[in-house]
Amino acid sequence: MKIDLHIHTTYSDGTFSPEMVIDTALDCNLDVIALTDHDNILSHKAAYDYVQKNNINIEIIPGVEINTIYKGYEVHILGYFMNTDNADFQNLMKTQQQARINQTNEIIELLNKKAGIRIKFEDVKSLVAEGGSIGRPHIARAITNAGGVNNVMEAYAKYINDSSNVYVQRKTVSPHEACEIIYEAGGIPVFAHPIDVEISDELAKELISYGLRGIEAYHRKHSPAVVEHYSSLAEKYGLIITGGSDFHAPSVNHGSILMGKNFVPSWVYDELIKEKRRLELL
Repeated sequence: MKIDLHIHTTYSDGTFSPEMVIDTALDCNLDVIALTDHDNILSHKAAYDYVQKNNINIEIIPGVEINTIYKGYEVHILGYFMNTDNADFQNLMKTQQQARINQTNEIIELLNKKAGIRIKFEDVKSLVAEGGSIGRPHIARAITNAGGVNNVMEAYAKYINDSSNVYVQRKTVSPHEACEIIYEAGGIPVFAHPIDVEISDELAKELISYGLRGIEAYHRKHSPAVVEHYSSLAEKYGLIITGGSDFHAPSVNHGSILMGKNFVPSWVYDELIKEKRRLELL
């Protein structure tokens, strides 16, 4: 069995539509995928409809990736199998979306005032699927499209980073809140690419009390030694191990990583399903 539990679509910062993701997954001989857009679950229905309409034999796990801030670190929490009709979960999605809109409007205003770059909210919104999550990549592309810089990388370097005088940090929930809401919605909260968070070991232990049930040990940023470290940490704390390619696009920006290329053992899926069934019995 070949699996990839971390994939993005045009409903956040991925470049492939849900339909294109499924076609690519089939080309990569994947059996199971999870759609994990940032603060957004709208890709699920599009993917399910496409699979059903075309009688495609692939399992799609409902997922999400919540962007949170804690002690100055950007901490991402993955969620799998949550009840998306849960009131608190729905409110989380609305809160996160509004925070993205507010952040974007504030950055646009500062770009106009301090950098003389004239872009509108609609210029950014048009770069993501309807109802999708606006983020840094879309703002960077809008700046580039407006002629403010020569390319997206330059936009990041000059404007879309924490040290820029036109960048505004998003007001978001804590990883503790994200874990708790996902868990209470019957889902499985997982610490995504922990290598990005310097305090990941201590934070993982802390988040267990809020419902954290897994660590993403397998990730394109993780060397074999890092995989071993987080696998051992998961075993120490009784957490499940997950993994995926964190696919956004087959581009240089993402190290030419293709969907499913990141090796994830098939038993990771078995453990995830086992945890899902355990939660259903609670």
